[in-house]
Amino acid sequence: MTDIKTSQDAITEVSEGKKLGQFFWRSWAIQDSWNYERQMNMGFLYGIAPTIDRCYPDADSDSEQMARKKEAYKRHMAFYNCTPQTSAFVLGLSASMEEEYARDPSAIDPDGINAMKTALMGPLSGIGDSFFQGTIRVIAFGLGVSLAQQGSFLGPVLAMVLSIVPSVLVTWFAAKLGYEGGAKYLDRLQGGAMEKVMYACGIVGLMAVGSMIATLIGATTPATFADGALVLQDVLDSIMPQMISLALTMAFYCLIKKNVKSGPLLLIAIIGGVALSALGVLA
Repeated sequence: MTDIKTSQDAITEVSEGKKLGQFFWRSWAIQDSWNYERQMNMGFLYGIAPTIDRCYPDADSDSEQMARKKEAYKRHMAFYNCTPQTSAFVLGLSASMEEEYARDPSAIDPDGINAMKTALMGPLSGIGDSFFQGTIRVIAFGLGVSLAQQGSFLGPVLAMVLSIVPSVLVTWFAAKLGYEGGAKYLDRLQGGAMEKVMYACGIVGLMAVGSMIATLIGATTPATFADGALVLQDVLDSIMPQMISLALTMAFYCLIKKNVKSGPLLLIAIIGGVALSALGVLA
């Protein structure tokens, strides 16, 4: 078996400014291929694709590099959803981890890269959405509307400037912090320390997924017994809130593990939901 190139020389090096520029500009396009199944996953792959290509420059002539390159592409097709501006941080951090993995596959568990992404999605989305959508946009357009009502053309200009400038600054420095900080951080995490961090990230990621199940699905049952004296939903909530939502999620997870495609899954969800609602099983 031929040895895989894992040294520094195996990665095509470019200036850090070019890398940060790619993270910056491509994070702005992260929602261009938004989809209902995995949301921003294709946009994230578009952002990290140049890094993956640099990590495996001889993939066309080296079958092992090609296999690892395909693995990396597939890895970043997993579900992803985060505020675009703060996604630059995740993009920079993931890129530094991909580079480290390309240099030394034994240093990082590749599953840990997605675990890190999943762990960061929730907190960064909460911060990013609150800051940009709930604060900056309200202030910017509030001031802009006030000027526009007075007949000033500066109203829409001010609104756009106040909206764009913080977004540009946060996106650029988030990418810089994620990439540079990630590289320094990974240098300190070797062996057992890295495994512990990945384990913690996996726990946080599962917590984020669990909260999404509880808040986004919200399936309930209207069934009652003993002339309405016993409400089944109250009984289920006393055992475990959102039990039905979790059961439905696990059912669809089992179907996905059996390679059922998204089209049939949508049909099952739509037809099954209408049928169960008509029968009075689900609200």
